Amino acid sequence: MFFPDKRAAYREARRVLKPGGRFVFSVWDRLEENELSQIVSDTVAELFPVDPPRFLARTPHAYYNIGIIREELTEAGFSSTMAETLRQISCAASARDAVIGLCQGSPLRSEIEARNPDRLSAATDAAASAVADRFGNGVVQAKMQAHVITATN
Repeated sequence: MFFPDKRAAYREARRVLKPGGRFVFSVWDRLEENELSQIVSDTVAELFPVDPPRFLARTPHAYYNIGIIREELTEAGFSSTMAETLRQISCAASARDAVIGLCQGSPLRSEIEARNPDRLSAATDAAASAVADRFGNGVVQAKMQAHVITATN
């Protein structure tokens, strides 16, 4: 999901595999299937309505279409692909713990700071408040979903 040229990355992965080898990787499902990321993305976007930071929607949660992924793997020369969707529950001790990594430990931070470096704490606080509104003030348990893709050479 992070390679700018996914087809080239797939061709290179295939090139280094022995015949019959498997290339296994995972991608996040769409933003709507990942509650914490959705809440953080929406909340931070509201703070910057003219030019919202959309890293989460644009990058890690944008490459989820299994049909497209399979097509690109086939174009790269893989003979077969399988996809499994995994649904899990993420768990954090608090709403703040749940959002700190997304707001301050991912490229979303750079996007927030590019718009206004003084708003990082406010964005983190707003996201934590939105998560607490949804899940309460204690332990946060939220739905998360990803796809595991297996392509055979």
